[in-house]
Amino acid sequence: MITRTSTPKLLDNAPIPVQAKLAAAWTSLMFLIIYIDYFHLYQPGEIDDIRGGIIFEFDISGTLMSIFFVIIAVPALMVMLSMTLPARVNRVTNLVIGLLYIPAVGMNFLGALPDYAFYYALTIGVEVLILALILRSAWTWPRTVAVPAGVATADLRQGLRQ
Repeated sequence: MITRTSTPKLLDNAPIPVQAKLAAAWTSLMFLIIYIDYFHLYQPGEIDDIRGGIIFEFDISGTLMSIFFVIIAVPALMVMLSMTLPARVNRVTNLVIGLLYIPAVGMNFLGALPDYAFYYALTIGVEVLILALILRSAWTWPRTVAVPAGVATADLRQGLRQ
């Protein structure tokens, strides 16, 4: 009697470049910011306030709309910059912008009604987790050992040819 056993094929878990992780995280954050603002419109009286020219107790103006644009434009640009900037500049840019965005997303809690406290705590919590992933990915960016040019490099190349 022959017993056949099959070996399960393991899924390949290829490493993801840091740039791709950062771009994906910024994309997720951007979508969350947009949808959180969209769902804010479902709160009673919000659309009436907007029609009356007020958002979050502020008069709707070109300046306010410009601020809102920047809040969305930065993560959108970070998607592209995370994929195109050189590693050192990329790392610093992600660390700085990621740190600046933590208080920015926390400001969503200002003016929140008590009935919506859980909603804002949940949404801000998820945004902060994504920002923490961005900061961790940028902070722990893998480094390569630099090999100085010269005699030692020539010796290494010679050893590889043999």
